[in-house]
This record gives sequence, structure tokens and C-alpha cells, in this order.
Amino acid sequence: MEEINYSDGELPLKGMLARPGGSPRATVAVFPTIHNITPRVAEKAKLLAKEGYAALVMDFYGEEVTEANPGPPLSEKLRAENSVFRHRLHSGLKALRKLEPDLPMLAIGFCMGGRAVLELARDGADLVAVASFHGLLDTEFPAAAGAINARILVCQGDKDPLVPREQVFKFMEEMDEAEADWHLHIYSAAKHGFTDPANDAKNIDAVGYDASADQQSWDAMLHFFNESLSAA
Repeated sequence: MEEINYSDGELPLKGMLARPGGSPRATVAVFPTIHNITPRVAEKAKLLAKEGYAALVMDFYGEEVTEANPGPPLSEKLRAENSVFRHRLHSGLKALRKLEPDLPMLAIGFCMGGRAVLELARDGADLVAVASFHGLLDTEFPAAAGAINARILVCQGDKDPLVPREQVFKFMEEMDEAEADWHLHIYSAAKHGFTDPANDAKNIDAVGYDASADQQSWDAMLHFFNESLSAA
């Protein structure tokens, strides 16, 4: 993958770009987990490249996540102000737009990244479609009616304790009030982080890999993106 340097104001950030063999059909902004760019997220970007997309994995923090510098405190600091968080996300979109200014853009995200793409959609970002994988669905700033431009796909595990059904129902109501084009896939046995096999080794009850949900959600995203690009 190719290292792409960009910035959010004066903060230097470093994304990782996966390109297809030929000319890309579109670009995909890939927003990673709370741990930033993980091997699994990089693998997903490479899979997108095989499908003909130029996929840029974004950098949330501008610093390396390690055991001594873990992701959760960095995430808490970044998301303390929603306007700061959204500005960081838009900086990534601007960097990708600069690389391929004439191509349609989509976005996907995992965990914290799933929340990120939904915040971008709520903020009216110029995206054809977004897909959230096991992302949190709540927000401090619900979308206003008519504000959302992107089509939305949410892939969620029903056994995810971080996203109880009440949060799912509230999200559905928000999307209806915003008059959004939204789609929701729920996998009955899946926990938080169901797309990453490495989660099984963490011995955390809330997270776990689900091969079926991983494959189904990925296939759903590919079809959703194909349909959205054809319609666009």
C-alpha cells in the first residue's frame, strides 16, 4: 500500500492507499477502528482495490496506536467535540478527492469508523453511498430533514452490547425524519467487531468474529455500491 500524507489543519496525518491494477471506477474512503489502521482494515482496503476501487485508509489521530498509547483515550479526546471530529473526517475526504478529483466517492467504516461515515452522511458530505460495519449509531447532532446526500447501508450485529436495539430503533427514526435512503442489515448472532478474526483472541465478551456476518455484510456492501454507482 502507498503512504499518503495529508493534514487536518496543522496536524499531519498519514493514510494508506490501495490502488486497482487499472483505472479506478470510484474512490472509497476507509475509516478504521478505534485502534486506527489495523491489518484487517488494510486487508479490506486491498479487497476493495481488487474490485476496481482506489481505497484510502484514513488516519484518525496522527500518531501511532501502541500499548503505551492506546486507541480509546485518543478516540475520547478526538470525539470530545463533534465539530472537531467531523472536521478530521472531512480532511480525509479532501485528501482522497485531491488524488482522484473526477471520480465518484464512497465511504466505509468499521467500529469507530462506522460511526465516522454516518457522521459524514449526517453532515451532508458529497458521497454517493456509505457503509457502516458494527459502528455506533447514536449521535449528538441528528441529521436535519433533507441534509443527507449519501445512500446509507448499516450492517449490525444483534448481539452487540454497544449498540442495543433501542439505539437501532432510534437510528431508524432519525433516518426517516431526515428522509434518508437507508438500509439496515442485522445479523442475529454477531457481536461487536464481527468483521475481524483477531477479535476472538481478545477474550472480551462484547466482541467476536462472525465469518458468516463478515461475508454477508461485505457482499451486501459490494452490491450496494454497484447499484449506487449505476444510479448515480
